[in-house]
Amino acid sequence: MRAYDIIKNKRDAKENTREEIEFMINGYLENRIPDYQVSSWLMAIFFNHLTEEESYNLTDVMLKSGDIIDLSRITGKKIDKHSTGGVGDKTTIAIAPMVASLGVKIAKLSGRSLGHTGGTIDKLESIPGFKTSLTTEEFFEIANNVGIVVAGQTGNIAPADKKLYSLRDSTATVEELSLIASSIMSKKLAINSDGILLDIKVGSGAFMKNIEDAKELGRIMLKIAKRYDKNTVALITNMDQPLGDNVGNALEVMEAIDTVKGKGPKDFSELCLEISSYMASLSGIITYEEAKKKLIENIERGIVKEKMKEWIKAQGGKEEVVDDPTKYLNISSKTLEFKAKEQGYITFIDTEKIGLASMVLGAGRQKKEDIIDKSVGLTINKKLGDKVEEGETIAKLFVSDKSDVDASLNLLNAAYNISKEKPKNINKNVILDVLFSNEKS
Repeated sequence: MRAYDIIKNKRDAKENTREEIEFMINGYLENRIPDYQVSSWLMAIFFNHLTEEESYNLTDVMLKSGDIIDLSRITGKKIDKHSTGGVGDKTTIAIAPMVASLGVKIAKLSGRSLGHTGGTIDKLESIPGFKTSLTTEEFFEIANNVGIVVAGQTGNIAPADKKLYSLRDSTATVEELSLIASSIMSKKLAINSDGILLDIKVGSGAFMKNIEDAKELGRIMLKIAKRYDKNTVALITNMDQPLGDNVGNALEVMEAIDTVKGKGPKDFSELCLEISSYMASLSGIITYEEAKKKLIENIERGIVKEKMKEWIKAQGGKEEVVDDPTKYLNISSKTLEFKAKEQGYITFIDTEKIGLASMVLGAGRQKKEDIIDKSVGLTINKKLGDKVEEGETIAKLFVSDKSDVDASLNLLNAAYNISKEKPKNINKNVILDVLFSNEKS
């Protein structure tokens, strides 16, 4: 078998066999096939796409290139979640105690921030004492005792995907939907949960810019999940504006805490309620409708808040942060305001630029090795469709001496489109569509 023939087949829009995909992936991982040949193969895939069978085989080969995390030592049903990334996406921090309050376990590995999107692990580490680097024993013990554990990703989950993604990133082949689907699912399936919720974000702050591509990505991932008999649901969610009102690590933790107390922003609270209800329904122990009703009760009665405190304490964090986030979270006291230069209505937000505006203040990473400042970020005062007066505050910046304030203000200025006419067709719906791997909801 030769890499040349495999590349030629894909170039000519023929289907690669399981053996050919194994040959390419394992050969590349073991440095037997050079990157220029794998790059050619990726570009052929980019233009001719993968069939359903090829998508499954690529996922399976990458999945089996590393460790499989067996969660069978955790009692009960374990449901996992994946978000394709957005701005202000602190969802895991709020939904974990929500889902756990229904008796469904959350045992999750999460990532760090890179570029305009934040990372759950960085956000959790804003909580004083919170440990995200756990031993295997600690991971299982916390999951069993509390019902929630969230730790940093280990190095040996789908290493073939990690290497292939780096090559895709430097060869302009990242955007191909079946490659995205295989990349995500190879990592999600490596954690042997009972079900997966996929939060596929679409809009100006998401990787997916249009809803048809987002739906197609969802359909490809659901087909892969079905091959593994994995109960999965995909939510297509709106990222045409920041999620909630805060962007930045400690600021987002504060907002997640407010949300589990029933005091969060409307859009973020709605998303968390929907995601938690669907995740709980995947367990099979409660229906979506029952879960939604019970969650509203659990928030009102303070059960979710207490579950969050229990989780934070179990991972070494200061549980008092839930009672008084402003006292225990390090949020910069140095602030300034970004104000409207004219009167009008906000008709468009380039949400990616909002994420970048927070990043250049120090809240995110341009390169993996960058050190982030968890105290900085943005509070968004005005969102899509809102009326603004000249001189009115659109966003509040929380800054440090190292923040690139000018760059942040320039990005914010470029992010907002203000028009004299009131916009008519702004879609403020948080959930745009729901796709299932089977017909049962």
